[in-house]
Amino acid sequence: MSLEERKTLAWHETLEIHELTAAQSSGLMKLKKSVGKIDDSELQKIYKKAIADTELNLNELIRFYPSAPVSSSREELDRQDIGFYSGELLTFSKTLVRSYAVAITETATPIVRKTLTNQLLRAIQCHERIFNYMYKKGLYPAYDLEALLNNDLKNAKKALDMN
Repeated sequence: MSLEERKTLAWHETLEIHELTAAQSSGLMKLKKSVGKIDDSELQKIYKKAIADTELNLNELIRFYPSAPVSSSREELDRQDIGFYSGELLTFSKTLVRSYAVAITETATPIVRKTLTNQLLRAIQCHERIFNYMYKKGLYPAYDLEALLNNDLKNAKKALDMN
């Protein structure tokens, strides 16, 4: 069977789509909450374009969800604001880990490298703490792909429906 004929996505690409959907859903909610507070017309226009682009991205990504592999477990999650805020911290810490890793490869000065390495370790520890919290509270079903993807769809739709 050729790649074009496959009806199911690979697990690794499904997880990447999940990460992109989750991050952009959260970002879209923040953009939509902020755009009305901006007085500068040029900046507001940039925000509106970012909102439109992110909506387009989400709509394109969620089209792949029906092709995602599914697990046998079906767990319903009761998401509230705590899920949003903890997800924000998870995304923030993950972004920091990635940013520090790249920055360290660009350092030439030993003290800068040591400082960034120490900060990277703190970002990794922050990520571990918030992930463990979310997992313990049932906010991040890391081992239940179907629940994870269903939550992405719920958050993407919520972000897209916001005014």
